[in-house]
This record gives sequence, structure tokens and C-alpha cells, in this order.
Amino acid sequence: MRDTGLSFSLNDLTGTPHSLPVGQASLICFVKEDCGTCNTAAPVLEAFHKAYGDKVKVTLIAQSGAANATFAERHSLSMPVLDDTACKTAFEWDIESVPSVFWIDDEGTVQRQFEGFIRTDWETLSAEISGKTALPAAQIDWESLPAWRPGCGSKHLDPAVLDKLRAEAEGSPIRARKIEVASSDDVAEFMFDQGFSDGLPLVPPTPERVMRMLSGTHRDAQEVVATVAPNMGEATIEKIAINAVMAGCKPEYLPVVITAVEAICTDAFNIHGVTATTMGAAPVIVVNGPIRDKIGMNMKLGALGAGNRANATIGRAVRLVVRNVGGASTGGVERSTLGNPMKFTMCFAEYEERTPWPALHVERGFQPEDSVVTVFAMTGGPMHIVDQTSREPDQIAESLGLGLEGVFSPKMKNLPVDALLVVCPEHLDTLMREGPYSKERLRQRIQEVTATPAASSRSDDTLKAPQPSAASTTVSKFASTDFIHVVVAGSNAGKFSSAFHGWASGAVGSTPVSKKIDLG
Repeated sequence: MRDTGLSFSLNDLTGTPHSLPVGQASLICFVKEDCGTCNTAAPVLEAFHKAYGDKVKVTLIAQSGAANATFAERHSLSMPVLDDTACKTAFEWDIESVPSVFWIDDEGTVQRQFEGFIRTDWETLSAEISGKTALPAAQIDWESLPAWRPGCGSKHLDPAVLDKLRAEAEGSPIRARKIEVASSDDVAEFMFDQGFSDGLPLVPPTPERVMRMLSGTHRDAQEVVATVAPNMGEATIEKIAINAVMAGCKPEYLPVVITAVEAICTDAFNIHGVTATTMGAAPVIVVNGPIRDKIGMNMKLGALGAGNRANATIGRAVRLVVRNVGGASTGGVERSTLGNPMKFTMCFAEYEERTPWPALHVERGFQPEDSVVTVFAMTGGPMHIVDQTSREPDQIAESLGLGLEGVFSPKMKNLPVDALLVVCPEHLDTLMREGPYSKERLRQRIQEVTATPAASSRSDDTLKAPQPSAASTTVSKFASTDFIHVVVAGSNAGKFSSAFHGWASGAVGSTPVSKKIDLG
């Protein structure tokens, strides 16, 4: 009876496909290039091929990728050497070590199977094949060969490879290596010890939780959506989902997390620089569009603080991806002088319904009905800007502008640096008290109230006093109104706006990036 469990379809070194012969006896041997015992067996197998090849198809199934050719050249092999770098055939045939030999008759039944190199096993095999085929025995100096040599572990038993192969066999989308935690170990402490954590407890990413998380997106689990600096790790949907589980996300948050990861990993955003700077920059994530309400994001009372699961865990998941996929851990590439609490998380939604202004994503070229993530590299904030007494639009605008004087340092002017101004609803109402007060008018007002005479500029070893010819000019806080980004969020009660201070902008630093969320 044919052994229906054994089959393969693999290419040889020239790309020619091969499969298990039907109606012909075969001798199959699994090998890998860096195994000493496989190298001992190779000349014996070549002798078998030359002696019995007319009636028996002798084939090597090799696990060493490009080194398969090296193995064939080393032993001047003339038999087919098939590429099983993925180790799928080794897994399906359930071998444990190499060399692993299968002598299969013309009906597909395994007549003999063994692993390693025990000389008597190989001698017996040669005699058996010679008897079955009525061909002269292979000419081999058996006494020159070792009596016994142990085999080497098959590459498919590497935990990282084996877990992927098992997942494929089970039809699971999960390919990440599984980590077994001893029953006596505390899982939370184990994850701390492994360096997975940002300093706070993590949700264990069990296969069941990861599968549930993956249900939040239509995208393939093995799709690579970004390369994450500094270690240039490939962020697959699955890896992002694992970190989203650890962060405490719900499955419906996953599309937002994925898009934020895509955005921060663009060259324009420059997550490597954001992570490595001693200035302590971190991504600030602003979400716009229908997704805000769909997943229950906070844009109102306490929008920039604690208490909302979506806000807190989306931002945290993105940071964990940078840490665990990109390798950016504090004390490594992460070199912040003081650090920054936004490196835990900073994500919120814009209160679009509360403002007559175009929403942030609409300003940046998207449609109102689009769900969009915008990421900013910020080093400070949120910094409160308090004005409980002004009643005129320009007065509130002045307070907001003066609140931005502290970006980097009050003495630093004409900065090509992004700032994110979060205007609270009560301040917005005052701005609109006498009619429409556009964002551009607010930006211009900020430049006006922060303008100071160049003659009054503080000098130091780098910031020189202006030349007499320029002393009569004025200098505003920002090099352009384009660096002033404005959104609306917060409770309807309380005259407290906030500002985030940026990092280096443009080619030397980071540029804000907006991406539409893929909702399928």
C-alpha cells in the first residue's frame, strides 16, 4: 500500500521541479550543508546514485538555501539536490535529525528509514537495494567510514521555524515564534524580564488574543506594512497585532494602530531620528473622521489625559512596535536626556463637531468622511495656556500666541519648528464671538504677538546680536505660519487650551504625516 502521507514538490539547483516518483523506487535523504554527518554520508549517497540510479531515483532534500550548491560542489554530486530551505517537507515527513534516509519501493511504501550515520545501517541498506534491483552493490570502502556518528538537528526544529510551520499546517495566520513560560513563572514578570515592556504591565499575547486582534482588519497577517528603525525590523500585520494585544487594544482599534505605524515609518516622519534624539521627541497621534466615534475615542473632557481605552492603548501600541519590532529601547538607541511621558502614549481625536474650522485631515487634503491618522514629532506638552478673563477674539488669540513663546526657549525666534495647538471649546467660542475667525487669522495673530524687535534679541555664543542694519526689524516665533498646526479638543467647560512643542522640522528632522486608515 502506498504511504499517502509522504510527498513533496521541490525544485533542484537549476530550478527544475521534482516530486516523489510514482511506479519507481526511490531513496530520499534529508541533509544540511553545515552538518558533519551529512558530509560523511554524501559520498556514500553519490555512490548509491551511480550504482543503483538506473532503477532507483536517489534524491537529496537540502535545507541550507544558497549553501545547498556549496554542498553539491564539495562532493561532486550528480544526483538531484532539492531546495527545502523553508523546511516544509522536513516538517511534513516528521524527521528529527539529518541525514534522514527513506528507502521507498515502487509502490510508495517505506521499506527502511533511519537517521544519522551508523555504518551497519548503511551497509544493510546497500545490500537490500542491490538485492531488490539485481544490480551490483555500490563500490564503497566501508572500513574507511566511521562506525557511528550522530545526526544533526533538522533546521525545521528551530522554534522560530517550527511554530510557523505548525501554524501553516493548522491554517492559522499566526507565524510568530511561540514562547513557553514555565508554570512556576509569573507571566507578567517574564515579559518585563524579556524587555518587551515600556515599564508598565502588558497583556500576555496568547494565540487566542492575537487571533481576535487580527479579526479587526481585513489585511493579510503576513503583509509587511513598514520597516521599523533603528533595527529595520519588518512590521507585519501580525507583529503589530501582537503589540496591540500587549498594549491592551481592542480588535477594532487595530486599523488605526496599523496606519499610525505606517505613518511614523515614512522617511518624512523619520522615527529613527525621533527615537534617537537626546531632546526626547515622541509621536503625537491625532485621529480624524468617522472612526473616532466608531471605536469610542475621546475628543472631549480629558481628551489628552487618562481614562479612555482607545486613546491610551492605540498610542501605546505604536510605541511598543517601535520598541519591540524596531529595537528602540531606553539606553540603547533611545537616548533622551530626560525622557518624555509621551513615550508611553499620546493619542487623541479632534472634536470636529464642535468647530466651524476645517478639521485637521481636511486641511491636509482628505475628505471629511475619510478616517485619517496624523502623526507629529513633539518634544514637550501638553503645556496649558490659561486665559479665563479675555472676552475679545484677538485677546484670546494673543494668549494662545504668547503661550507658544516657550517652544524650545522664549529667546529663540524664527524657528522652523512645528507646534500643535489644541484649542479648547470655550476659547474657540470667544474667538468666534464677533463672527468667523479663521485658523489662518489665528496663525497670523500668533506671529504678530510673538514678534519682537531684532534689537532686543538675547545673544550668546551661538545666537549673535543682530547687525545695526537689521536691528529695526521684528522677528516672530515661527519661521512661517505653516509650522503652526491647530486642532480643537476638550471639555465644553474650562478655558484651558494646550500646546505641544515640536522637534527639528523638515529634512533635518521630522515632518508631520497624514495617512488614510484602511478599513477594507
